[in-house]
Amino acid sequence: MTSEASLLPDHLEDERMRDVERLELLDTPHEERFDKITRMACRVFGVPMASVSLMDHDRQWFKSILGLELSEVPRERTVCRTTIARAYERPDDPALVLPDASTDPAFMDIPGIGGEGGIRFYAGYPLFGPAGHPVGTFCIYDTEERNLDPDQLDTFAELAEWTQRELDRSDEFDRAAEIQKQLLPRPLSDLPGYEIATVCLPAFVVGGDFYDHYRLREGVVISVADVMGKGLGAAILASGVRSSLRGAGRVLERFGRRPVGVLDTGMALTLGAEHLADDFEHTGTFATSFVAAIEFSTGDVDHADAGHGLAAIRRADGGVEPLEGDGPPLGVFPATTWTSETAHLAPGDMLVVCSDGLLDLLDENSDPAALCRFVAGHPTPEALVAAARALTVNEPPLDDVTVVAIRRNEMS
Repeated sequence: MTSEASLLPDHLEDERMRDVERLELLDTPHEERFDKITRMACRVFGVPMASVSLMDHDRQWFKSILGLELSEVPRERTVCRTTIARAYERPDDPALVLPDASTDPAFMDIPGIGGEGGIRFYAGYPLFGPAGHPVGTFCIYDTEERNLDPDQLDTFAELAEWTQRELDRSDEFDRAAEIQKQLLPRPLSDLPGYEIATVCLPAFVVGGDFYDHYRLREGVVISVADVMGKGLGAAILASGVRSSLRGAGRVLERFGRRPVGVLDTGMALTLGAEHLADDFEHTGTFATSFVAAIEFSTGDVDHADAGHGLAAIRRADGGVEPLEGDGPPLGVFPATTWTSETAHLAPGDMLVVCSDGLLDLLDENSDPAALCRFVAGHPTPEALVAAARALTVNEPPLDDVTVVAIRRNEMS
């Protein structure tokens, strides 16, 4: 059976819609990477209108549109549904070009076609989803009759290919984001005498921030790091930094000799940096990091800072003490040796480590004192993390936001 709205057999439309849904782009905000393409199309072809859209069950939804005040239109009132169907019927020649749609009986009755200021020229190219089904269109329009010569058709196809690469990249980023999310440590629910809460919110689909925490025999290790840059490249490097720092901590726990405390965090940073030296050199990047090891029974904290500078202890009485560190970031100076400092968590005290994305939200001048003021107002890990999340609701972060907070309970 063929749907009148889609012009496609029902089974084919069902498969096509599964491809649309795989993209997870419907009703998402406009993105500059698509807006750039529509602007370029209008300049190159001298047309007043261009769009990138997805074809839903019953509507055409515009991811980017220039020259028309629309966000969506009913599917049965579009030329693009014919472009979608053409992708199946003429896969070797998928572009639909109408020099004057107002004179074509198949399209002349569609609202917006012809008339005073209406669309006459239309050129549409199908866009495809992960499984190869047409999911939307790249289009240019004009209010005057015109056509595309062979060179212009080639350019039109090239712009459509650019749009397709961005769609493909969306799918790749979704998979990368899911993997990065899975690499975050599982919640720790068995910390004797302690409670912990965490959040990691990438500014983009994936990010260069990460946090980690893991149990030792007599304590727990937490770390936060921020790799230079944003996006997929930073996320790849962040995964390597996380693995190296955790691996160094595990090796030291097993083979290290430590008269007091549970881990020499300065040595862990040093070993991790040695392992990452080639990666940082070849990519020209660096990472800041803060690592802390807390001994359960005493509340003693061994901590080391590699250029991070965003850690503090909130005391039970509400006072906040920054934890100072003067070590350079990982990857800046070869053969650096980091040394650890010590602090103490009394019952009711909370250790907080964040990334500079939180600081950007708190203070436009990125004043570290803003972090202390923010931490002072939230006595528990859950309250602090909830407040950090709330900051991003009305003001999407321009940088990744990460917060880790661990509190020693009053009775421990």
